[in-house]
Amino acid sequence: MTHPRTAICPGSFDPITVGHEEIIRRSLKFADRILVAVAHRATQAKQGMFSVEERIQMIREVFTDEPRVEAGDFTGLLVDFARDEGAHLIIRGLRAVSDFEYEFQMALMNRELCADLETVFLTPNVEHSFLSSSLVREVASLGGDVRPFVAPPVLERLRNRFATAGG
Repeated sequence: MTHPRTAICPGSFDPITVGHEEIIRRSLKFADRILVAVAHRATQAKQGMFSVEERIQMIREVFTDEPRVEAGDFTGLLVDFARDEGAHLIIRGLRAVSDFEYEFQMALMNRELCADLETVFLTPNVEHSFLSSSLVREVASLGGDVRPFVAPPVLERLRNRFATAGG
């Protein structure tokens, strides 16, 4: 019996965008199971909008049609989480050259900490290359239309968040 090839796609996903979704769905071409892992503590200082639990729920809602995609969370080192999940592959999206230096350093550190762990970098389709969760949050907070950038369940949560916040 062969074991499923498990890959982890880590990030903050605050919120998950169509760019994230595209990378995750394309990853299913070379992994049998994708675990979208929401980090409890971001490695970069970011102001969170949604709780980790809300982010996990949004990911599950976006991928209800795809049983090979699971959502979870982790604290601590990604390499430890990967080891616990039996994953040997990390998937990271690169939008621009500016992302590469940081992601490259992280990939090398992860491989140093766990030699069996490989990182695969995927570039988004060109129409998503500018897209980030931060931009989606900012545009939504200012009343802009973010429908092209997020799945319907995420759009609903954004609308509810800003309606509640009075924005």
